[in-house]
Amino acid sequence: MTTAGESAAQWRPDILGHGYECMELPLTPDEEGTTKATLIRHAPPVADSAPHGILDFLASFTKRRRRPAPADPSGAPRAVLYLHGWADYFLQTELAEYLTASGFHFYAVDLRKFGRSLLPGQTPGYTSDLSVYDEDLAAALTEIERDVATRTNSSTPPTIHMLGHSLGGLIAALWADRNPGRLGTLVLNSPWLELQGSSLVRSIAMHLVEPFARTDPKRPFRFPDMPAYWESVSNEAHGEWILDPVWRPRTSFPIRAGWTKAVLAGHAAVERKLNIDAPVLVLLSGRTRIQAEWTADLMRADAVIDVEETSRRALGLARRTAVFRYPGALHDVFLSRRTVRQQAYRDVAVWLAAYPY
Repeated sequence: MTTAGESAAQWRPDILGHGYECMELPLTPDEEGTTKATLIRHAPPVADSAPHGILDFLASFTKRRRRPAPADPSGAPRAVLYLHGWADYFLQTELAEYLTASGFHFYAVDLRKFGRSLLPGQTPGYTSDLSVYDEDLAAALTEIERDVATRTNSSTPPTIHMLGHSLGGLIAALWADRNPGRLGTLVLNSPWLELQGSSLVRSIAMHLVEPFARTDPKRPFRFPDMPAYWESVSNEAHGEWILDPVWRPRTSFPIRAGWTKAVLAGHAAVERKLNIDAPVLVLLSGRTRIQAEWTADLMRADAVIDVEETSRRALGLARRTAVFRYPGALHDVFLSRRTVRQQAYRDVAVWLAAYPY
């Protein structure tokens, strides 16, 4: 759907199908050439008042019809911006449709060199500095403000709620710390706030990585393949979800020296504690189980991050921080089995509706 006043050349149908559109966001070229981010919106046609498909499920689940997005106390409309994780892209349609049904304008961004934004010849997911994504987020927020204004006929900028998963959670937390006053709330879904193990392991890793990051930053490290989490998510194995094999490969993207240094620097910043001024909600599985080979137990645990260490790190993000634990959740809580993800949808919708106050 393209509403009056929009450029038909900007928004185009997205791969997710009915009700989803995307827009390319040109970015500053880097040493590999052209770069872009991609903004995705869930915008079902207004005339489509009778829910269908997944919306039937959501309508019965939420026991309410879609309604206009609620305004915060200032009178501003509310929008959600979702950030994906490592070797990942936006595909969480249930989440988008639940939050839309709950009255929020929903958007997601595929960051440069990920998913819809990955261009031929680029090094997938690569950066040597996580702050490079400030440009991606600035471009996305500019378009969101313009789009919400068009869709609501409101001159008041929307309240932005940012929702980041895994690496996207780390990027979002660091961005929110550098940009006070920009967010209504920050929701982090299994954020990658510390290297698996401890800060001591991270310190050792940084010393080992530093020489390679300086002299050969795109050098890939050789690690054993760890496809077990992919197998818990993909419908080609034991999961429910259709995954693009290029955008979310079975064995992830290669881990490179310069990227590793950037992530470790982000973890170090979190350890020193951040000062995010928005309320922060952190969603985590009940336990961690990291292993190479898939077993049925991995359908009920986080197979990527240390949830106990992450829970401790989360308390240093902001003055107002809540940690919600979901026994039986996967690393991406929103891709867990239905009963778990439904509870997470409800919790997030209530959280977003409660802030700011």
